[in-house]
Amino acid sequence: MSDFLNYTIFESGEYKLSTGILATIILLVVGVRLLLFLVMRFLTSYFKTRGIDQGRRDAIYLLIKYLIWVIVLVAILEMIGIHVTILIAGSAALLVGLGLGLQQIFQDLVSGIFILIEGTIKVNDVIELDGMVGKILSVNLRTSKVLTRDGIIIIVPNHKFIIEKITNWSHNSDSTRFKVEVGVAYGSDVDKVKQILLDCAQQQASIMHSATDESQDPFVRFTDFGDSALKFELYFWTANIFKVEFIKSDLRFAIDKQFRQHGITIPFPQRDIHIKTNFINPQ
Repeated sequence: MSDFLNYTIFESGEYKLSTGILATIILLVVGVRLLLFLVMRFLTSYFKTRGIDQGRRDAIYLLIKYLIWVIVLVAILEMIGIHVTILIAGSAALLVGLGLGLQQIFQDLVSGIFILIEGTIKVNDVIELDGMVGKILSVNLRTSKVLTRDGIIIIVPNHKFIIEKITNWSHNSDSTRFKVEVGVAYGSDVDKVKQILLDCAQQQASIMHSATDESQDPFVRFTDFGDSALKFELYFWTANIFKVEFIKSDLRFAIDKQFRQHGITIPFPQRDIHIKTNFINPQ
């Protein structure tokens, strides 16, 4: 057994890889994977009891995971005979060159660390970036995966979340307020219009209704006397932020149907043109 463990697979100067070292590396990797599994189980249980969201749990887990793997990598190099301090000192010039050539990658890595620590962007958050609305699927050290409303997964470099303006619709709470605008013809019963809009909102299961907290119930605003219509806005809260455009569409279908049944007209823009003609009598 001793001869098997001391059998040299590869040797070059001070660097030596034996079957014993290889077995130790394999056991170390397997042990680390088991350790990370237990850490994930612990964090899940620990954070659930304290009401901490999944995004923050994933962020802390990723930081622990990267730190452990860095330590393991250094330990493996030391076992083989590659001293990390000598490696860093000997390749200082190379690292400087790589740093100049890979500035964007390092910027993404640092941005990823800040995102994971601060927790401003978390898994399942609905964000708006460059006019695109998407859901965060994962936050990694260099890039993040974002699922758009078209079902397309976009890989976003982490520095974009740091240097650009991001709208995070899920940051403060699980629900967000939205609105649907509609105009009706002059002469319409405005009280009836208000009631129809509220009834349409009440019929939507995805719209929040509360018997105790009226601050998140749907409400209607009579916003303006337009050129050719009386303008209303229907406000509502929903936790289904990612698919809110479908909710708005369902609302518009319901509003149009109810308006037709109650004889309320949605007008189109109209203009009255008055033509003045000067008649000149021929001499």
